Amino acid sequence: MSAPYDVLVVGGRVAGASTAMLLARAGARVALLERSAYGSDTVSTHGLMRAGVMQLSRWGLLDRLTGTPPILRTTFHYRDREPEQVAIRALYAPRRQLLDRVLVDAAAEAGAEIRHGVAVTSLLRDESGRVAGVRMRDGSELTAGITIGADGIRSTVASATGAPVVRRSRSRSAVLYRYYAGVQAAGYEWAYAPGGAAGLLPTTDGATCVFVATTPTRMRSLRRDGAEQAFATLLADMAPSLTDLLIPATPVDRMHGWAGAAGFFRQAWGPGWALVGDAGYYKDPITTHGMTDALRDAELLSDALTGPGPESAALAKYQATRDELSSALFEVTESVASYTWTLDEVRVLLRKVSSAMKAEVTQFSL
Repeated sequence: MSAPYDVLVVGGRVAGASTAMLLARAGARVALLERSAYGSDTVSTHGLMRAGVMQLSRWGLLDRLTGTPPILRTTFHYRDREPEQVAIRALYAPRRQLLDRVLVDAAAEAGAEIRHGVAVTSLLRDESGRVAGVRMRDGSELTAGITIGADGIRSTVASATGAPVVRRSRSRSAVLYRYYAGVQAAGYEWAYAPGGAAGLLPTTDGATCVFVATTPTRMRSLRRDGAEQAFATLLADMAPSLTDLLIPATPVDRMHGWAGAAGFFRQAWGPGWALVGDAGYYKDPITTHGMTDALRDAELLSDALTGPGPESAALAKYQATRDELSSALFEVTESVASYTWTLDEVRVLLRKVSSAMKAEVTQFSL
């Protein structure tokens, strides 16, 4: 079976587009296959943490996040004390229709072949059983030396390869969010109260993402009176100090929701295949780190596939590094998403979240 491509990347969101771009920049023949339309939106945590910002800057893409303001201050709101402000180095919370488009365009500029509106249904294998490509819904096939699944938590590639879950969390958040215009927020605003959290994230084109999060059980109960009522109830309960910021604001989009899913680590590779992004490693969105994880693991996987040595050893190292950098944040996210903490306890957990992110910043500072 011939292989016209070195790499097929299934999934063209943050993880997949970044991986395709980096591999194409390294000289690989890459095809990127994405089910959704070019420049479309998707459910997102919005916040790019420091390591992700550093990568976009190094890749020459940070300036392309047009209309997305730098975030220079974070304010923490707790029900038992006055707000606490923290100055930070510039972070960004781009809308996905912008960030994903920037990454896809960069992959195309690097030489990757981009196909949107393409659904992969199964994998091809050679005589040895090694994954050798994909079959698409229209029956057509593409072959490659390696197939990368960047197709989300319900990954077709992970399912077809039988990639086992090697670690799983128990906690999960249910989230509602909506975009507003005219919010008077000067930075990230995070609010915590027993049983839930809320926040404001200034994003692209003058909009602010306003979210509420709690346990799936509580969210289902509140949503019996409708999503609008659930959103208003949780926001008033979790963030009474933020509701004044929304008085002059206007909704500019429909309500978005996430019912919650348990986090996991999957086996990240096998003969002829690898996983990146949520397909391989997913954790609860409450710590707002999914896009940063995706960018990080895209670079780790690209480095593994373009570096020296046998493929199996390189991919084993990729998985080991992913797991080492992710473990502490995965554990503390599990605790935050339990919503069983007191306010004193969540302050300690949030300090652990900040500490857990230092390793990946160091990784890309070397």
